[in-house]
Amino acid sequence: MTLKLVIGNKNYSSWSMRPWVAMKAAGIAFEEILIPLYSGPADKQRILDVSPAGKVPALIDGDVTVWDSLAIIEYLAERFPETRLWPEDRAARAHARSISAEMHSGFAALRGECGMNLHRPVKAKPLSEAARADIARVQRIWTDCRARHGAEGPFLFGAFSAADAMYAPVVHRFRVYAIDAAPVVRDYMAAMMAQPAFAEWTAAGLAETIVIARLEAD
Repeated sequence: MTLKLVIGNKNYSSWSMRPWVAMKAAGIAFEEILIPLYSGPADKQRILDVSPAGKVPALIDGDVTVWDSLAIIEYLAERFPETRLWPEDRAARAHARSISAEMHSGFAALRGECGMNLHRPVKAKPLSEAARADIARVQRIWTDCRARHGAEGPFLFGAFSAADAMYAPVVHRFRVYAIDAAPVVRDYMAAMMAQPAFAEWTAAGLAETIVIARLEAD
């Protein structure tokens, strides 16, 4: 039975991007179901029909439904262990899960002030002290991972992993908001933007024509 991944607009939905990129990069076949965000009661009900939280993404695997990006990725790692979504080394795997959980639960200021919008013209904007602290923390995480695993490949833990998928939308935030980044961070961002699944999502997001006014406040 084909897996189904319910997502929102690729231009805006950072949470949808995470499992989508993880699945594409891992070669896990799925049917994509895109439900536009904030488009009215009918589409809201379509999301509620598959996600008790009323949010995307949601993964449907037969009679199993999983919602929340990190929960979906953990489910996929168990369902398809051969894809090695998490690093094989136990210490590296624990580290990858830790920074992914930190991404999942933190960085509220960065999220709030630098919303995902692939169509936004690339330019800097004034940011709060809290957002700047979030940016500094992300750069420390990426720099530390690359220092530990740079010899193994271009991604956070050498080979592409779930941790890269969890931070994929932040690469766009850094790019779109012209965040001043260290050379090692820029190199990591370049590797991510060249990654085929990341590039495919980006191209599709840029091709979208739907504009959500509430997400265009910037």
